[in-house]
Amino acid sequence: MCLNFVALVQHEKYMQRCLDLAKLGAQTVAPNPMVGAVLVYEDVVIGEGYHMQFGQPHAEVNCLNHVAAHHQHLIEKSTLYVSLEPCHHVGKTPPCTSLIIEKKIPTVVIGCLDPFEKVNGSGKWYLEENGVKVITGILESEAMDINKRFICFHQHKRPYILLKWAQSNNRKIGNAVERIPISNDISNLLVHKWRTEEMGIMVGTQTVLTDNPQLTARLYPGKNPIRIVIDKSLRIPKAAHIFDTNATTIVFNEKINKVQQHVSFIQMDAMSGLKNILDVLYHRNIQSIMVEGGAQLLQSFIDEGFWDEARVITNRNMYISEGVDAPFLTHANCWKQSKFQQDEITYFKHQNP
Repeated sequence: MCLNFVALVQHEKYMQRCLDLAKLGAQTVAPNPMVGAVLVYEDVVIGEGYHMQFGQPHAEVNCLNHVAAHHQHLIEKSTLYVSLEPCHHVGKTPPCTSLIIEKKIPTVVIGCLDPFEKVNGSGKWYLEENGVKVITGILESEAMDINKRFICFHQHKRPYILLKWAQSNNRKIGNAVERIPISNDISNLLVHKWRTEEMGIMVGTQTVLTDNPQLTARLYPGKNPIRIVIDKSLRIPKAAHIFDTNATTIVFNEKINKVQQHVSFIQMDAMSGLKNILDVLYHRNIQSIMVEGGAQLLQSFIDEGFWDEARVITNRNMYISEGVDAPFLTHANCWKQSKFQQDEITYFKHQNP
C-alpha cells in the first residue's frame, strides 16, 4: 500500500514504540515471539502493551486492557499498531484477530508477518475479510530482526545459532591443558547477558574437561540457558559443573538414552552429525543456542553452514605462544564492533554464498 510521507513517518513512530515495548519480553516469552502493541487515536496513545510471559496474554490483549475507562469509546475509532501479525489460531490464549474484530478496531498496522505455520498471513487475511484496513511492512526489517530467533526456527526448522569465542591477539583461544582467561570482567558480564537471551548453550567434550565451565548466567540477572554438551564416549566426570542443579543439561552421546533428574542423555548414532543434533533440539522446541566452544565444534558449525551470527572477543594485549587456533569464519559479514578496555568485540552475520 502506497503511503504519503507524513503518514509513513507517523506509522514508523508508533511502530518503533511497539518494537521498544516488545524487547521488554526478551527473557520471558520464548519460544513465543516478542511483540509490542500500541493503540492510537488522533495521534494520541490511549493504550499500549507487550507480550510479557510465555502462556500469558498477547501484546494486543495487554494493550487493549491498558485503555482507561474514559477512553474505551475511542477504541473503535483508533488505529492499532502491532510489531508482528496478530495470531489467528487458538493456542494457550484465544486468537487476537477475534478480539480486534470484537472491539471494532478499523485499522491495524503491522510490522512484519508471522512465519509460524498456524498464522503465516492468515491473521492479515482474516482481518481484511472482516472489514479491517490492514497496513503491513512498517519498519519490517527491524521487526524481523528482534524476532530473528523465532523466524529462523520456523523458517529453517532449526534453532537460531550464535557462535561465540574469545581469542588472543594472535588468534589463540587457549590450550588443551588448562583454562586460560582471555576476556576481561566487562566482557564476561556481557557474555552472561548474552546467555540469558538464548534458550541453550552448547560446548564440546574437551571444553568441559579443560575448563569445567558452569555455563550459567550467574553474573547477570535472568534465566540460565539449557546446557547442551556433545560427549560421544561419556568421558566427562559426574562431578563436572555441567551436572549441577543450577540448570538443566542435555548430553548427546553414543552410549545411553535416559533421563536422570535434570540431565537428559540422548543417544545418537556414531554417524550422526550436527544436522541430526539440531533436529533433536528443534523438536524439543529449543529456539536458539549459543555455541561457546571448543574450536573443533565451532569450526564444524562454520564448515557446515549452520550459523547465523558470531561474536568474537579479541584481547588485543594478550599473546599466547602455543595454543589452540581460533576458528576461521567463512561467508561472514562484519556489521558492528565495540571495545571494552583491551577487549575488542566483533559482530558477524552469516552471509550465504
